[in-house]
Amino acid sequence: MNTMAELNPPEYQHLLDAKGLMCPEPVMLLHKKVREMASGDVVRIEATDPSTTRDIPQFCNMLDHSLLSHSTEPLDAGELYLYYIKRR
Repeated sequence: MNTMAELNPPEYQHLLDAKGLMCPEPVMLLHKKVREMASGDVVRIEATDPSTTRDIPQFCNMLDHSLLSHSTEPLDAGELYLYYIKRR
């Protein structure tokens, strides 16, 4: 899913590099990162695990964080999944 945010990505204060990690590691690292963030801060997540397309939106819904955008970019060996999440 590519979004308009791909052309104008949200500003972010934090970056979480989860490339090469498989479920459940990306969400576990995201949970830790969000706890370190201030309310209203945005984190950009870069992941290669396709299960993040299910897990990260569920994480946001369960913990009431805002999924600002999600996009996919091609990589040599698969796809890069980009997420921007705003902490509640």
